[in-house]
Amino acid sequence: MTTPPPPFAVVATDLDGTLLRGDLSVSARTRAALDRAVLCGARHLVVTGRPAAGCRGLLEPLGYKGIAVCGQGAQLYDVGADRLISSTTLDRPTVRGLVARIAEQSGPLELGVVTAGLSGQFRVTRDFGARVRHGWHLVEDHTELWALPVEKVLIRSRRLDDDGLAALAHRLCADALAVTHSGEGMVELLPPGVSKAGGLAAAARLLGFTAADTLAFGDMPNDIPMLAWAAHGVAMGNAHPELRRHADEIAPTNEDDGVAAVLERLFPAPSATP
Repeated sequence: MTTPPPPFAVVATDLDGTLLRGDLSVSARTRAALDRAVLCGARHLVVTGRPAAGCRGLLEPLGYKGIAVCGQGAQLYDVGADRLISSTTLDRPTVRGLVARIAEQSGPLELGVVTAGLSGQFRVTRDFGARVRHGWHLVEDHTELWALPVEKVLIRSRRLDDDGLAALAHRLCADALAVTHSGEGMVELLPPGVSKAGGLAAAARLLGFTAADTLAFGDMPNDIPMLAWAAHGVAMGNAHPELRRHADEIAPTNEDDGVAAVLERLFPAPSATP
């Protein structure tokens, strides 16, 4: 049996809406395709908007033990050691002032923050979601949002849709903050310069690979920098229209094993030699 060299040394995947199905599971087919890519010599690298604290339960069933890029690129997380290699936090006075400026034009905002570190919490104001979900910490006094170091702020508007709110935040925040849109109701304010591309580049320096070695998968506008950085960027069939415009290829949806469909083509089973 002969196995050709892998076409890419790194397979970088977003989690929600990409590698994960709607129930947050990974299909047997996708697991097998990832295993095939690894056997061919590639490395699977998770690149997610989720903070490291929110990744443990999702990555354990995959047997994932390597480095993960978390928090939209703000964190490098050693999953096997359960250790943060690096992290970046927001300047709280700056972001509080900018949130107030956004609210002047958007109308009242509901807020969520992710506090820093491996013990990070997701703190939300009362009407941030239709209900307070498991793991969310409801705050009655908005000053409680800012009591601890913060890695990201999430904003929601009753008046503007996500794309409109993201555009407004981009315009008002300029170079003071990074702004991205990672999912429904998930417009995020991040430390300046933070992106999935920056996180991937940091992982590349640590692990010894390059953009030319990288195949990347995503589904939302926060994945645009990652797909642009990688040699080949794949948007899922369920992807946001803006991401689809930046992709080299459109895969089937996450529910239809889109990651597996691409990997099976690029990392075929070995053929027998005569």
